[in-house]
Amino acid sequence: MGDTAADLAVVFASSEYASDYADLPSMVRELLGPQVLVLGCSGGGIIGGGTEIEQEPAVSMTAASLPGVNIKPIRLEGDGLPDMDAPPDNWHEALGVTPDEEPQFVLLVDPMSFPAQNLLLGMDYAFPAAAKIGGLASAGQGARQNGLFLGQDYHDSGAIGVALSGNIVVETVVAQGCRPIGNPMRITKSDRNFLVELDEQQPLNVLRSIFEQADQRDRDLMQNSLFLGVVMDALIDEPQQGDFLIRNVMGMDQRSGVLAIGEMLKEGQLVQFHLRDAETSAEDLSAVLERYAIDNRENPAHGALLFSCLGRGKYLYGKSNHDTEVFHDKVGATVPLGGFFCNGEIGPVSGTTFLHGYTSSFGIFRPRG
Repeated sequence: MGDTAADLAVVFASSEYASDYADLPSMVRELLGPQVLVLGCSGGGIIGGGTEIEQEPAVSMTAASLPGVNIKPIRLEGDGLPDMDAPPDNWHEALGVTPDEEPQFVLLVDPMSFPAQNLLLGMDYAFPAAAKIGGLASAGQGARQNGLFLGQDYHDSGAIGVALSGNIVVETVVAQGCRPIGNPMRITKSDRNFLVELDEQQPLNVLRSIFEQADQRDRDLMQNSLFLGVVMDALIDEPQQGDFLIRNVMGMDQRSGVLAIGEMLKEGQLVQFHLRDAETSAEDLSAVLERYAIDNRENPAHGALLFSCLGRGKYLYGKSNHDTEVFHDKVGATVPLGGFFCNGEIGPVSGTTFLHGYTSSFGIFRPRG
């Protein structure tokens, strides 16, 4: 990034500008030059310039000069995805890039028309070492109400993105906004997404024990903000913040003590119950960004994108700009940050890419050198 001509412009626009979606790519190219590749989508809230604008008209544009970087546009429709049992070569062909190029991906998806989870599964299979970050468009609530912007074109369905290779590193930080309660336990019996036994105990009995020892704040949160954290890396025996994939506790059977979880479970997995509220979410975000800043103090960020859940922002914190302010405090006050509030956030946990809810997923960019 710098003062030279922009190579990539990432643009997000609220639904108030839906009538202009089709013209938006040409407007950006007229402003920045015909060489720029436009990538973006519609959003229910827009992030840019240190500001988060929710439920109001807004457009943000983050432009980057990327010398030594190869930018390949990606355009997919749901019926164009390879079968889930297809070999990696089919995915390489569909995305127009190979692992030899060491690509890193930014992805934007229309949730009404495209199977995002299938895309992530296939990409992890075909590009296991690649960073993948992004979000689901959120301005529309029905078919063909979202806008996707790629190059000179506008689309109202499918998925788009870019594969970045060459002199660029894309690092990811995913803040899931939860804190653990109780202790890590092993799944000793499960059936698909049903949690049947934890350390040979009924899960509901485990929760009752945690509830009895909890303070009033945690007891209140356990009534409506209870989640299960699943450690996705089987080699981790002492999980830390960020090692868990957070999923909803969708229901419980009082008679059998079985819990329904929003994730397929496997016996032997390490899990721990979690809670979420504004204070917890703020602490989690601060912790993961501070850890990133410490680990990368010799590699300063040159720019970043934020894909945040529609349920965060003012709805969660009661104030605007919370996540962007924490980012600038921990990572750097002058680091350009654009993004939007998503209908689902894309980001990795323990090396596997997932579709999240309630998270803030950051893609942080710097030169490889």
